[in-house]
Amino acid sequence: MSVLPHTTTRRKFLKLASLAAIGTAAGCQLPGSGEPPQLFTLTPKSTFAGDLPRADWQLAVEMPVASGGIDTSRIALARSPVTLDYFARANWTDTAPRMVQTLLVESFENTGRIVAVGRESSSLRPDYLLKVDLREFQAELRAGAPPAARVRLAVRLVRLPERTVVASFAHEARQPSVNSDIHNIVLAFDEALGTAMRRVVEWTLRTAEPRRA
Repeated sequence: MSVLPHTTTRRKFLKLASLAAIGTAAGCQLPGSGEPPQLFTLTPKSTFAGDLPRADWQLAVEMPVASGGIDTSRIALARSPVTLDYFARANWTDTAPRMVQTLLVESFENTGRIVAVGRESSSLRPDYLLKVDLREFQAELRAGAPPAARVRLAVRLVRLPERTVVASFAHEARQPSVNSDIHNIVLAFDEALGTAMRRVVEWTLRTAEPRRA
């Protein structure tokens, strides 16, 4: 069953119903259903360019900053540029910023090219801090097409202890889902986020300078 949120007009209902059955209203459950939400997670990036430099420095990844609409464990759906809804009975396993932070740390680890990387709150003594803005993290619904996952990461690389901004970078990825089924929409999120994380990881490793003597 699709879990696209219910819409109030008959025309819109029939339009969405032609893709798949309609779920309950966004963020709500059927009275007495007692069904818990399905939980979804995404995967870290594990494939990178073969010519990445080897880093002799340590990196801390800051908790991403996000707007209130996506700073949640609910899976966001934008029907238009000025509205934000949520899929019913479908949640991330953590809030989107915390999940993205974890996946970025794991993606850096998966390169095998960095001495140490962790969250900002870890026991690391980092040489650099990666400040992250999660600008976009929602599925977008357009007439006549399945939803597409849209992810935008904007980062700043800060040298420590001076806290000097070395450089900044942003990347946006958009991945259409094959249909309106929530499982395929999550796979589209996984592809879009993976593309954005790969670009951020590779940019960071190529931008940071070697540790000072």
